[in-house]
Amino acid sequence: MAAAKYRRVLVPAGAFWGGNDIQKMADQGILKALTITMTKHPSSFKLESPLKELNEAANQRTEEATVLYEGPVRRLCPLAPNNVNTMAGGAIAAHNLGFDGVTARLVSDPKMTDWHVVEVEAVGPDGFTVTTTRKNPAKPGVVTGQLTYYSFLASIKESIYKPAGIHIC
Repeated sequence: MAAAKYRRVLVPAGAFWGGNDIQKMADQGILKALTITMTKHPSSFKLESPLKELNEAANQRTEEATVLYEGPVRRLCPLAPNNVNTMAGGAIAAHNLGFDGVTARLVSDPKMTDWHVVEVEAVGPDGFTVTTTRKNPAKPGVVTGQLTYYSFLASIKESIYKPAGIHIC
């Protein structure tokens, strides 16, 4: 146990915008809800059944977006292992809600040919709400948007100076 006080868990923010603020709310016990919505072109998802089949059907419809999944992050993880890191990072930041209390929404949109869009909605007490939208340049078929790589590089640089504990960086 004594050695554990010198350990760090570093969670790269990646496409998860506002993670430090969400972690602060969770630390104070005032984070009431967190929803993370990821919208991409169907070819940018790498999914397991049954989401794989839903996504293939969505790719045939060129005019409308399809919600592939809405529910706890924990259930999404094995179904979208290559696309869930943003939501898993959110569940870690929102530790008072965790993987069962954070809501994930995965949206497949054939019209999403230039962007990956991640929307984060945090809800606190007394009607407090913050919603962010992150539009990351990305071509169809790529899993990770172009600017997320810079976020990962910044996470590596920032992690050098973090003390023991769990950190979104």
